[in-house]
Amino acid sequence: MPIVIDRDIPAYKILTGEKIFVMDKDRAVSQRIRPIEIAILNLMPTKEDTETQFMRLLSNSPLQINITLVKTSSYTSTHTAAAHLERFYKYFDEIKERRFDGMIITGAPVECMRFEDVAYWKELEAIFDWTTKNVTSTLFVCWAAQAALYYFYGVDKHPLSEKCFGIFAHHKTKKGEAEPLLRGISDTFHIPHSRHTVINEDDVKKIEGLSVLAKSKKAGAAIMKSDDNTKVFVTGHMEYDRDTLKKEYERDLAKGIDLKPPENYFSDKAKTRIKMNWTSTSNLFYINWLNYCVYQVTPYEL
Repeated sequence: MPIVIDRDIPAYKILTGEKIFVMDKDRAVSQRIRPIEIAILNLMPTKEDTETQFMRLLSNSPLQINITLVKTSSYTSTHTAAAHLERFYKYFDEIKERRFDGMIITGAPVECMRFEDVAYWKELEAIFDWTTKNVTSTLFVCWAAQAALYYFYGVDKHPLSEKCFGIFAHHKTKKGEAEPLLRGISDTFHIPHSRHTVINEDDVKKIEGLSVLAKSKKAGAAIMKSDDNTKVFVTGHMEYDRDTLKKEYERDLAKGIDLKPPENYFSDKAKTRIKMNWTSTSNLFYINWLNYCVYQVTPYEL
């Protein structure tokens, strides 16, 4: 089944070209089906790339999914055209009276700041509170995972001596081995990471009602969830495209930042070939989240 998005959003043409089943809203209203409602709060500066990446993953489900893109009112992105944001995104105030089956809150390039110093932190706190009553399951990604762990449980991030940047091997914990969220995923799997801070596994283990499902020697606690499945935390970027880390690397080099190449990423010395070994994990994880944390437990009447 398709995801339902505006025909004019750039992701529509990209995904259609990849033979991914997407449907515009006019066609969707003729379907006699109750679609799954997913909101995406996109905090990334590269909004068009990010929305396409998440839509691609959500489209692999057999469910029909309506996507609502959300933006903050307390901070306006300067990296995305205002016309794009105006046409395809809604402010949180415009959707806060609605209920959603699922929500994804993305990462943001503010991880070296104190959470309270982030321009939209107060609004994000309100959104976090709102999800507990209005969303069946929320998936927090990268910085959003750190922010939500801090806000809900007091688990803080820790600075790294050097940037965690590359593709890293992860291993299921004992709880992860029997976890439906990781069903079908190998015991050892890979996820892209790009951040300067880490969540320590021992900090999470102290919190009742939280579980670490997967961890990495280099990237720390990587996949966590609340016992009731209403909150899922992923500190990496399963959604990344093949060349996303390459673009980040080249962008930072152009800024004069002294940065090592992403680890375990390029398969040749010339840095032209990329070893993409995380897509099967990404697809399975998002299908599992939609199935076990959203579809099977969400009420028919929102």
